[in-house]
Amino acid sequence: MIGSEPSLNLTVEPSVQSPRRRYTAARGRWAGWLYVLPALVMYALFVLWPLFTSVEYSLYDWNGIGTGRWVGFGNYWSVLTDSELLLPIVHSFELVFFFTVIPVGLGLVAAALIHTFSEGKFGTAARTILFLPQVVPLVAAGIAWKWAYSETGIVNQLLSAVGLGGLTRPWLADFGTALPAVGIIGAWVLLGFCTVLLLTGMSKIDPSLYEAARIDGAGPIQEFWAITVPGVIGEIGVCVTVSMIAALSSFDIIYISTYGGPGRVTMVPGVLIYRLAFNERKVGLASAMAIVLMILVVVCVFIIQRVMKGNDS
Repeated sequence: MIGSEPSLNLTVEPSVQSPRRRYTAARGRWAGWLYVLPALVMYALFVLWPLFTSVEYSLYDWNGIGTGRWVGFGNYWSVLTDSELLLPIVHSFELVFFFTVIPVGLGLVAAALIHTFSEGKFGTAARTILFLPQVVPLVAAGIAWKWAYSETGIVNQLLSAVGLGGLTRPWLADFGTALPAVGIIGAWVLLGFCTVLLLTGMSKIDPSLYEAARIDGAGPIQEFWAITVPGVIGEIGVCVTVSMIAALSSFDIIYISTYGGPGRVTMVPGVLIYRLAFNERKVGLASAMAIVLMILVVVCVFIIQRVMKGNDS
C-alpha cells in the first residue's frame, strides 16, 4: 500500500551449527574417550573380568580342573554359617585395632609433635624415618619381623637385657601372642603413612588459629583437640579407610610370618582364600569367600565415608 511503512521481519532464524563445528565437537568427545581407553581396557581385563569370573565360580562346587557342579548360593551359606570360615573374618576385625586405631592415634600425636617442635633437617629426618616402613616390601617386613620375634630374636634379647627374661617366648608360635604380634607388624608398617598424611594436613591449617587460641589462654592439649583434629578430619578419614582395608584384606605379612598359625589363631580371609583355592582345591568356596570379603570391605568403607562426611560438614 502506498504511504505505508515497510513491515520489519523480526523472526529470528534458528542458529544452525555448521558441519565443521559438529565434527570438531564430536572429535573432542571421542578424543577424550581415546585418552582413557587404555586405562579402561586394563581395568576391565584385570579388575572387572576377574570379578565377574569369581562371581561365576562362587556358584559352583569346582576343584579348578574338572566340571563344576552347580550349588547356587550354597558356598555363600557355608561361608556365613561355618564357624571355621567365620573365624578368619573375626580375626581381621581384631586386627583393625592394630592396623587402624594404633597407627592413626600414634600418627596424630607424632604429626602434631613434628608440626609443633620440629623444623628444618630434623623434621625432614623424622618424616623419612617414620615413612620408611611404608616403602619396605611387605614380604621383606614379614621375614625381618619373623626373625625378630624368634626365640633368639632381638625382641627377646632386649627383654632379657632389661631384666624381663621371664616374658621371652616364641611370639609368633604362642597361641596367646601370635595375633597381637602380627598386628604390631601392621601398625609399624602403617604408622609412617598415617603420620606423613596427617602432617601434610596440619601444614594447611591457618597458623592464626593457633595464635588466637594462645591469646585466649588455650594450652597445647586444647589446641590439639579444638584446632588440629578438626583441621585434619579429612586426612583422618583417608587414614582410617586405607588402614581398615589393609586390616580386612591382609595377606602378605601373615602369609610370610605365620601362614595362619599356630593352629588357626592368625588365620585371616586372605590366607584362607589362598589355602582353599590352591591347597584344598575348593575354588568355588574360595571365590565365595572372596566376594563376601569384598562386600564387607565396601560396606565398611561406605560407613567410614558417611561418618567422616558428617563430621566434616
